[in-house]
Amino acid sequence: MDTPPYLIARPDRPIWLIVSSGIVALAVAMGIGRFAFTPLMPLMLRDGTLSAADGAEWAAANYIGYLLGALTAARFSANPRRGLHLALFGVALVTLGAAWAGGGTHALLGAMLRGAAGIFSAWALVCTSSWGLAELARRQAPQLGARIYIGVGLGIMLVGMLAWLGGQQPAQWLWLEMGLLASAGAVFVKLNLQDEGAIVTVSPPSSSPPQSAKEGHLPLVVCYGIFGFGYIVPATFLPAMARQQVSDPLVFGLTWPLFGLAAALSVVAAARYLSAWPRRRVWALAQGTMALGTALPVATQALWALAACAVLVGGTFMVATMAGLQLARERLPTNPTSLLARMTVAFAVGQLLGPLLVRALGPGNVAGWDALVWTNAAATVLLLFTAVWLWRDTGSSPSTLTKKLR
Repeated sequence: MDTPPYLIARPDRPIWLIVSSGIVALAVAMGIGRFAFTPLMPLMLRDGTLSAADGAEWAAANYIGYLLGALTAARFSANPRRGLHLALFGVALVTLGAAWAGGGTHALLGAMLRGAAGIFSAWALVCTSSWGLAELARRQAPQLGARIYIGVGLGIMLVGMLAWLGGQQPAQWLWLEMGLLASAGAVFVKLNLQDEGAIVTVSPPSSSPPQSAKEGHLPLVVCYGIFGFGYIVPATFLPAMARQQVSDPLVFGLTWPLFGLAAALSVVAAARYLSAWPRRRVWALAQGTMALGTALPVATQALWALAACAVLVGGTFMVATMAGLQLARERLPTNPTSLLARMTVAFAVGQLLGPLLVRALGPGNVAGWDALVWTNAAATVLLLFTAVWLWRDTGSSPSTLTKKLR
């Protein structure tokens, strides 16, 4: 079967432009499109512009949208850069729309906008990974691929800092400010890559044939789905849980910047100190450490434990994302978009099941634990199980995988 041609940038385009565009793209798509609602929900509840039930609908709509985006992301396999531009401008528009819908009179519209933001953020993650990693590999700089994922942590930290320092403002104003930031980021990426249309057609190297779906892809997809389930409760409810302990937004709002800062620094550390490790081992280490983070709220919901949870989960979820997506590209080096999309679908299903389990367990206590504690306990067990499997089943020798990464 003929391998589809690829579009590559002009030879004189600097590598730093590819990396910086990927960082900004993921900061906009994930920091704003995917996670902006997490630090703003407590403030909207404070302002009385959103009820707890409406907030749950907004969050669920974003999860469902992310799932739909993952299911449809493969349509951009032939031109992931086009999907990236569409996704980023979509995030900007729906975030600006949320500033109007967040005024308290358009809750249903707000849920629809957050659903659309979920679709766009999934497209952006898949397209950025597919385009950016492949572009760097063709330029003999695959080791720089990890730096792209710093953007997720930076985006979360920036949004968290904005909500933390601007927490005295109405949440509606913060939505507007985030929409303007998203617009600036989308324009930045578009302008940086606008003349990338000067292309040549190349065929992928014949020495790296794609593996078939029978060669162990399904277990990886399942592990990635469990990762989505494991991180979602802290990623959704951490500021709200902290608000139950301290009502001051300058205190409870600090948990989300910590989450983002840990995410950004962990990617830098993993790229520097774990670059020679097999990707499965890196993923396993991240998943096991995340399990420790989800276990802390089971033991206690004291503020120190929630802060430690933010660091442990925030400091591992992007390392797991990076390692999982890089592993997908190792499996299908010529065109990983389809496998990336399947893994993102599993992730989206997992993160949807987390809040659904919280809702199913209800507001009461079961055996002394509330719904959040039970869900964190389930996440801890599943994360530990998959971490052990990933660590033991490396699939090939470390030297082989290291050679591939280089």
